Amino acid sequence: MGHQHSSRYQHSSRSFDDLVAEGVAVPTEGWDFSWFEGRATEARPSWGYAVSLAERLAGAEVGAALDLQTGGGEVLDCALRRAPTAPLLTVATEGWPPNVAKATALLAPRGVAVVASPEPDPLPFADGTFDLVSSRHPVQAHWTEITRVLAPGGVYFAQHVGPHSVFELVEYFLGPLPDEVRNGRHPQRERADAEAAGLEIVDLRAEELRMEFHDIAAVVHFLRKVIWMVPGFTVEAYEPQLRSLYQRIQDEGPFVAHSTRHLFEARKPRCA
Repeated sequence: MGHQHSSRYQHSSRSFDDLVAEGVAVPTEGWDFSWFEGRATEARPSWGYAVSLAERLAGAEVGAALDLQTGGGEVLDCALRRAPTAPLLTVATEGWPPNVAKATALLAPRGVAVVASPEPDPLPFADGTFDLVSSRHPVQAHWTEITRVLAPGGVYFAQHVGPHSVFELVEYFLGPLPDEVRNGRHPQRERADAEAAGLEIVDLRAEELRMEFHDIAAVVHFLRKVIWMVPGFTVEAYEPQLRSLYQRIQDEGPFVAHSTRHLFEARKPRCA
């Protein structure tokens, strides 16, 4: 999503039906959020994930790299473009067929093999294959599989979605959710799961980031694109809430929410 706060928003006079129709019509493949520019904003984590990933991809010790749940391949492509050198072997996995095609078209020219690997199936790779495993916003981190495919001394480097992320918006549609759902992605819980799988935590940082939705089209497109936020979301199923939110944005200005992100760096011990 756009990371600059837009100036005066220009869509406020458009009708509910017009904006919703636009939000429904925008394709949802891949992780390109450029459509949101000017109509929704999200602050960026301070650590700069793509730049940090580029540095790791260029590391002399990385001969083979794996990017999990790569989406349309946009983030990996960005990191590879920034990296002065690349691993001899780079592979990406993706489970959603439209994204497999999109990622293949984007990454194949860079020599990256894209493998269709549905969630949550075991990874189709031999033990100890990769020196670096990365992922940006995995639906779930499968720690035992990550540990298995890492070579001894290999590193898992990822940006995860944190607990109760964008829950102001989620609970607007679903109502209050129980604590176990709100805290389902807690970084300390993930740390414990990673350590239980045999990884050593090198770095773990968390940040909360402001988001603004400037029109109802942005809300509709966001919920269609990030499908786990409001499972089964359709305009028809949530029309009353959408109309109410449309009016609220008209009257009060942008709807404010907060995303949570954490940066994970973990290493597989050289000696078991």
